[in-house]
Amino acid sequence: MKSRILVTLPLAAVLAFPALAQTSSSSYQDQSNPPATSQPAQSMSMETGTGKQPLQAPAREGFWGRVNPFARKNYVKRQTDPIRDRVNELDDLTASNGKSIKDTDSRAQAGIKLASDKANEADQHAIDAGNKATMAQQSAQQASTRIQTVETVVGNIDQYKASNQTEIRFKPGQTVLSKNAKDALDEMANTVKGQRGYIIEVQGFSSGKAQMAISNSQKMAESVVRYMVLNHEIPVYRIYLVGMGNAPVAGTEENAKTKRISGGRVEISLLKNDLEQLSSNSPAPVTSADQQQQPK
Repeated sequence: MKSRILVTLPLAAVLAFPALAQTSSSSYQDQSNPPATSQPAQSMSMETGTGKQPLQAPAREGFWGRVNPFARKNYVKRQTDPIRDRVNELDDLTASNGKSIKDTDSRAQAGIKLASDKANEADQHAIDAGNKATMAQQSAQQASTRIQTVETVVGNIDQYKASNQTEIRFKPGQTVLSKNAKDALDEMANTVKGQRGYIIEVQGFSSGKAQMAISNSQKMAESVVRYMVLNHEIPVYRIYLVGMGNAPVAGTEENAKTKRISGGRVEISLLKNDLEQLSSNSPAPVTSADQQQQPK
């Protein structure tokens, strides 16, 4: 019995010694690490990203130092809880920073897109303005050309130039048009249909003396005018008629003497000015369809 007691007492002392060492180390750690409440909050926030002081290296604890082979669960938990809290705080801070970076990038992309759209719109406006300026310049050039043409025409409005001439022969004492005479008049009338800026000069010549010759030449000329007005609807105000009687006709060669005619004849001369040219150079009127097709 005494031998058992002697064996049990040393064994109990050995088992109790680690617990006593751990308790003393815990109390020593609490005394060596008092709460740091005296430091300002602003200096603490500048030390780490989380606003807290960095973890301090554990001090030597009790009999076993930093490594306690007989550490229990509560001891391990006290040592790892601060690390786990700091890790969680670091994860939260990383997530917050990532979200802020993503929001900033989204706003930057939106600003870049808006600036690009504005630049494209400004380019389009510049192109439209250039097209309108080109069209305005072309219109100004056309107007200038038109004004020059009008000035030329107005200056020569009373200047008629011979374009075509036809002669019709009559037998002595007759005023009726022959078939050949009608064909010649038809050919001349067809050349003036739909035209402007022309007049027709009709001169009658007849052999004879004094008033009789003038009367015969007037009747021959009137028969020509009557045919052109009734059959070809040529306006009367475009025809100028005159009976020349037995007036002498100028020779065909220079310095040739004038000669008198025998029988009767009528000279029809077509005279034109520049009004027809002005009409052909006039621009076509702008229709509503053309206005819709023009760029805006």
